[in-house]
Amino acid sequence: MNLDPMLLEILVCPDCKGTLTVDDENDELICDSCGLIYPVRDDIPIMLVDEARRRGDEESG
Repeated sequence: MNLDPMLLEILVCPDCKGTLTVDDENDELICDSCGLIYPVRDDIPIMLVDEARRRGDEESG
């Protein structure tokens, strides 16, 4: 994942405004406050609550 460091400084969770941690291994941004996990696709963070998942949620299928 190749995100601009300046972008990461200003991004916050759209749900709770918490800080985000980069998960390079899974191409995700994780909210440190509420635990929502936002996907990053083609180096573009998808900062939509509807696209996020919670820690511990496993997709079946």
